[in-house]
Amino acid sequence: MMPQQLAIAVTFIAFLLLFIGVGVYSASGKKSTTADYLLASRNVNPWLTGLSAFATAHSGGMFISMIGWTYQVGISAIWLLAGWFIGDYLSWFVVHKPLRIVSEETSSETIGALLAQNPEENRLIAIVSALITITFLGAYAAAQLLAGSKALHVIFDWNYNFGIILGAIIVVIYCFAGGIRASIWTDALQSVLMIVAMLILLIVAVINCGGLGGLWQQLAVIDPHLIDPIPQNLQYGFGLFMLSWLVAGLGVVGQPHIMVRAMVVDDAEHIGITRNIYAISYLTFSTAAVFVGLTARVLVPGLLNGSDPELALPQIALELLPTILIGVILAGLFSAVVSTADSQILSCSAALTQDLFPRMAHSYKLAKMGTLIVTIIILAIALFSNKNVFALGVFAWSALASGLGPILMLRVWRFPIHNMVGVTMMLVGIATAAIWDGVLQFSSSVYEVLPGMLAGFLVYAIAQLFNYRLITSDSD
Repeated sequence: MMPQQLAIAVTFIAFLLLFIGVGVYSASGKKSTTADYLLASRNVNPWLTGLSAFATAHSGGMFISMIGWTYQVGISAIWLLAGWFIGDYLSWFVVHKPLRIVSEETSSETIGALLAQNPEENRLIAIVSALITITFLGAYAAAQLLAGSKALHVIFDWNYNFGIILGAIIVVIYCFAGGIRASIWTDALQSVLMIVAMLILLIVAVINCGGLGGLWQQLAVIDPHLIDPIPQNLQYGFGLFMLSWLVAGLGVVGQPHIMVRAMVVDDAEHIGITRNIYAISYLTFSTAAVFVGLTARVLVPGLLNGSDPELALPQIALELLPTILIGVILAGLFSAVVSTADSQILSCSAALTQDLFPRMAHSYKLAKMGTLIVTIIILAIALFSNKNVFALGVFAWSALASGLGPILMLRVWRFPIHNMVGVTMMLVGIATAAIWDGVLQFSSSVYEVLPGMLAGFLVYAIAQLFNYRLITSDSD
């Protein structure tokens, strides 16, 4: 290993050890119960919860795939984030607080249990939601491990598989130690590092482009479309494009690893504090990510010629930063990866041990064993994938939003849902999103979460109308 690589590795490893230490230390307050392992006894500080929600929701995909996407399309990528933020932020007002209240009233320790409400009567809802969670959230977690491995590959020239395995090992260590409490504590630390790392890189990159004016001029020379705020080739117009990304942000309600953060906060009345911490962190980090993507197009211009635009961030870090700061950037990126992957693995583990096999539900040891089993499955997905983080992560989000989002919203708003109606909502939502994206190929103009979630709600509306007509005809 070269001296520069050795210095980067020392900085990087120091941060990894810090994360593990915080995760293990958090276990000093744990209780050996599944409720504590999965929900931290619903007693987490709202500030920690807000930082954790941010780190969980805005992951290696932001460091790797969002910067890579901006590198390709230019400033118009900002609309994706704007729509996503608005939808996401709205959900905190209409879903998160009632979720905290209803989950405690029903003693639901998992999203699947909340969707089923009565697991004995609605067993099929619990089973199907668990399978959806394990399948798609597992793929999403694999995408996070891939994102981290890409950075390690660029900086150390390591095989992709080494970074994937390293990420999985770190997650298992502190998840075993303290469950979701360890995840939240480390997420809070990692979120601060993520923001600092992105801002450092942004400042240095903009200076090297000659300031914002110089950046803009150079982008215009490379390709005028890069400074055009309106996305190109929209089949159905800008309004529908924006609406679809707003609904994509609202699709956060279908992400078990994020929504469980609302279930752990110590008081439903503190959701507002959590929401604001989350929003400030999100806006700061995501805006910086877009501008880093723009600077990368100027500073490392050859990534579209047979290379990988998703390698833009580690490439410009190597080009611009001193050794110790490269280690900080790498640690920030890996923080983003691990802070999401650990939450996704715990949510998959909960779906496996609490919803799919309820006989394991009250065994603390089996809950931890479920975490290990899920990690092995996700590790295998990551190792044998085609290494495309953006495609893997984006469709997993879509499937979860379309499959679980509508039924969760109806549950927390206390609408009645029949067993077969709930299952049909989930399956039709996912099928609609898959057809829209894979068969019709409309997603570049209208993101598939919009038709997917609408399809789920439509199934419920038709079922309610049919039920109303049956009641009316019986009364006649």
